[in-house]
Amino acid sequence: MRVSLTLSLPRQPSTATRARHVLTTLLSLTDISEETRANLAVLISEACANAVIHADPDGDVDIAISIDDHDCLIEVGNRGRSPDNSKLDADLPAPLTIGGRGLPLIGALADTAAFVIGAPGQVLLRITKHLGDARAAPIR
Repeated sequence: MRVSLTLSLPRQPSTATRARHVLTTLLSLTDISEETRANLAVLISEACANAVIHADPDGDVDIAISIDDHDCLIEVGNRGRSPDNSKLDADLPAPLTIGGRGLPLIGALADTAAFVIGAPGQVLLRITKHLGDARAAPIR
């Protein structure tokens, strides 16, 4: 099975919620475990929230989701300034700091996550989660 979808949402706080709902709806068509579904929901929520915070004020948040038998690929892009490096090496902030945990969380939950080259002026975060061992137990 292969499912893919692209969408462009406004740079608003509700974008993370909308993207998460779209992803969970797509995942409902699969036999992926609840734990993996929850991790993917966190991944897309954090990526979209990051894009909303850091995107150019008049830009949209572009989202591509592709699910097949082996992987779930999520790409979240926005118009803005590219990060200094393409790796997702964000360290955790000090314990009492508000915010700043999204990238470390994405790095911990994803199998791969990196900022990749997109269109000029586009910041693109590509996240992959392998689904091979993430199947729900069959009902007996």
